[in-house]
Amino acid sequence: MPLDPLLIAEFAALGIGSGFLAGLLGIGGGMVMVPFITMILANKGFAPDYTVKMAVATSLATICFTSMSSVRAHHKRGAVRWEVVRSFAPGILVGGFLGAQVAVFMPGKLLGVLFALFVAFSATQMLLDRKPKPTRTLPGPLAMFGVGGVAGFLSSIVGAGGAFVSVPFMTWCNVKIHEAVATSAALGFPIAIAGTLSYIWAGQDLPQMPPGAIGYLYLPGLVIISLASVTLAPLGARTAHRMDIRPLKRAFAFVLYALAAYFLFR
Repeated sequence: MPLDPLLIAEFAALGIGSGFLAGLLGIGGGMVMVPFITMILANKGFAPDYTVKMAVATSLATICFTSMSSVRAHHKRGAVRWEVVRSFAPGILVGGFLGAQVAVFMPGKLLGVLFALFVAFSATQMLLDRKPKPTRTLPGPLAMFGVGGVAGFLSSIVGAGGAFVSVPFMTWCNVKIHEAVATSAALGFPIAIAGTLSYIWAGQDLPQMPPGAIGYLYLPGLVIISLASVTLAPLGARTAHRMDIRPLKRAFAFVLYALAAYFLFR
């Protein structure tokens, strides 16, 4: 069945915006994609019990491509801390798979409320911009596994790339902000892989799923958003290295509060 041209345009616009923000702020795009994908799918008459979960799964899947695109740009500038990525990755994979399994058993409304709380928390973190103690450093392997597990678990539930946990944690441990953003972009890939596969597996053989759905993953949305986002993520990453992104993060925080309010009052 051919896609509605308006649907294609909506997904493309969302991909352009989320891809640029992913490269610029290291947020993985999930905070923007999930509410808008939910709106798009709901307006198309998709089953209400599935829309938020499909939005989360599709958002996670797009992060696979956005992450690779933005990481390439950050890596060229030597900003990615690959030793930190290796320390986080095992916990992220475990937490990401488990988080998706928990999310699929939640009622759609509860998942929407949790997403709203997550967005509000992320916005508050951006506004506060707390400064770490100068003597604090990254912890040992066991603690890094634990933090990675928490980031992966929460990210799979809300469809984000984990930056809302990893960037504040790394800057709290005195990792430079640009390195934290770049490293967070790299961490988005294992989070997205684990969460996406888990949502696909958990959503098999569900009734009332629309054409193009693979489990909870909406394949047309994935393809269109990913194609658009990967073209803009490198531009966002280059822009991040040319400017102080802290004022922009504070401004973006108010947009996130508006999105959180939408989910709570929807």
